[in-house]
Amino acid sequence: MRLRTFIIRRLLLLIPVLLGVSLFVFTLTRIAGNPAAAYITDRMSDAQIAIIKAQFHLNASLPEQYIYWLNGVLSGNWGLSRVDGTPVTTAIMTHFPSTFELTLVSMVIAVVIGITIGTISAVRKDTVVDHTTRIIALSGVALPIFVLGLILQYVFAFQLGWLPINGDRDIQSLYLTSAPSWILSNGNSSPTGFLLIDTLIQNDWPRFVDAFQHILLPAITLSLGTIAVITRIMRGSMLEVLGLDYIKTAKSKGLPERVVIKKHARRNALIPTTTVVGLSFGGLLGGAVLTESIFSWPGLGRWSAQSTLMNDWASIMGFTLLTAVVYVLANLIVDVMYAYLDPRVRLE
Repeated sequence: MRLRTFIIRRLLLLIPVLLGVSLFVFTLTRIAGNPAAAYITDRMSDAQIAIIKAQFHLNASLPEQYIYWLNGVLSGNWGLSRVDGTPVTTAIMTHFPSTFELTLVSMVIAVVIGITIGTISAVRKDTVVDHTTRIIALSGVALPIFVLGLILQYVFAFQLGWLPINGDRDIQSLYLTSAPSWILSNGNSSPTGFLLIDTLIQNDWPRFVDAFQHILLPAITLSLGTIAVITRIMRGSMLEVLGLDYIKTAKSKGLPERVVIKKHARRNALIPTTTVVGLSFGGLLGGAVLTESIFSWPGLGRWSAQSTLMNDWASIMGFTLLTAVVYVLANLIVDVMYAYLDPRVRLE
């Protein structure tokens, strides 16, 4: 019951946070320029421009504009995406599956490799293995994403030919034929709109392998920085846990080192790592702009970058609100996982 109350209370706190974010972003978009510019062309007459300003209440005061805009957001009218030529909500639902799957694959890679390397590095402290993993972790933080992405494309796509080169037409053909029925009306829709999941549901293994090959390079690129962070946090946490008395007691009782590490040390060491994993997932989902642009990935990151270049304020505000929701929900999930991993945590 306490956990349910805690979750409800945190969800209620989501409301003032999102209101603050919406007010901040709305103010910035009004300071940056004329919001009507996204809907006005050189061929429009003064009467047509006046109609657009009246439609979006741009002649009203700023507080009134914010209220009108917020009312539209709550009713599902987030404006028109100039990039896609569709409502912002439709554009987000169209691009979200590709970004979510890219983030999910990237996060799985980062968690598996980061926790494994961090654990090995702590157990083999001050050895060649430890020094090597620390160098890898440092390189992952220092190496820019756009440099890593170009290197991976050059080596694995151009030189070795192991993986396909992602192109606009290549990727979009995969995802557009996988969009859910409430987006497409051409009869080619899939159950969820998530390409990897749909191909598994439909038992379409050739298409699943094709999609996985396309997603692998951008996922590795996106995951490297997170791998570095998880490795460093996991190593430090494991070193701290391995020095505690109960670990020494378990070893003195003759328990195999593998059992001590797996059943006694690693679970407690995962507690601080959980925070990094949860927040990193939110960061990857909202910050894959460079990766998606380099690999021509048709996700929210690339869409938001194009929206920024075109001064598409409606799309920018929609993307920012979605990112805020993801971050808050990621924090909530992290807190719940904390309570699961450590019963001593008080849910307040």
